[in-house]
Amino acid sequence: MDESLNFGQAVEALKQGKRVSRQQWENEDGIFFIFEQVPSEIGLEIIPKMQSLPQSVKDEFVKRGESIRYCNQLAMVDPDNTITGWDAGASDILAEDWCILD
Repeated sequence: MDESLNFGQAVEALKQGKRVSRQQWENEDGIFFIFEQVPSEIGLEIIPKMQSLPQSVKDEFVKRGESIRYCNQLAMVDPDNTITGWDAGASDILAEDWCILD
């Protein structure tokens, strides 16, 4: 594991498909990490089966008749495998304790 990287180096690793974390994000439950969502397209036939969207959102996508396209997102994974969207704050951007996990 590479340690003591800056945010720019962490972003470059994310662009390469690697997982990154900060040294302070590890606790007794495990480690939090960030990844860049892989750009992808979800076809119309899959949308009605998606558990991660409310029915009203699925209905709107189906009504529009177009697939869903994911791109340019960062997500955080908690030690219990919960995934949430993530945006860097000033303390993250200025930190020098980033680690590449892969």
